[in-house]
Amino acid sequence: MNINGLGVIVTGGGSGLGAATAEKLAGLGAKVGVVDLNAGAAEAVAGRIGGLALPGDVADASAMESAFAAARAAHGPCRVLVNCAGIGVAKRVVGRDGAMPLGDFERVIRVNLVGTFNMMRLAGAEMSKAEPLADGERGVIISTASVAAFEGQVGQAAYAASKGGIAALTLPVARELANFGIRVLTIAPGLFFTPLMETLPPEVQKSLGASIPFPSRLGGAAEYASLVQHMVENVYLNGETVRLDGALRLPPK
Repeated sequence: MNINGLGVIVTGGGSGLGAATAEKLAGLGAKVGVVDLNAGAAEAVAGRIGGLALPGDVADASAMESAFAAARAAHGPCRVLVNCAGIGVAKRVVGRDGAMPLGDFERVIRVNLVGTFNMMRLAGAEMSKAEPLADGERGVIISTASVAAFEGQVGQAAYAASKGGIAALTLPVARELANFGIRVLTIAPGLFFTPLMETLPPEVQKSLGASIPFPSRLGGAAEYASLVQHMVENVYLNGETVRLDGALRLPPK
């Protein structure tokens, strides 16, 4: 799919992987809608790339229906959706204070998994009605899992469950939407230099980077964005979760 001129929506686009992806695709000529719960961050990125800020909660059905409508009015139908919005809560199932609060688990599942599905269903419905492009393609949906989906560590039960759910969604949704010429893919990043990682001491960042086989460093958001670009452009990629992790395999702790 040729990215130039396409209507694109990126969730979590106000920072980190989402911001890098929004900037990358806009630089290739896409018309980008930036979804983020942080309205100021969405507006800042949208202003920088000439896009459209779409503040809101990805797990809120009516809010995201409105976001798609606003993006459609400004940019035409959504042809590419990139789901980067997500949160993490590091808590043991049974900790010093007893059982993990159920609300903490539910919140991570709601944002990461329900939010991803909400955007998938809305994008799929919109793309299915659009005119086909080259190869009969109507759109591409790319979501973000994590290597924690496969090697979740102690304290990552909620996060790993949410990301495992995203990986599990990929193939069945790809099979269903194939009838409309819509491809569905997922990226499972390893350890990346994101705003959350920046809060850690430099020595911790260095140690984490050294744990990666090759290259022995944290991943860069631009590398994630480059894989998104390739996934959009390579029409034969479909129904797959691709690890982007430098051959990292997480230890138990």
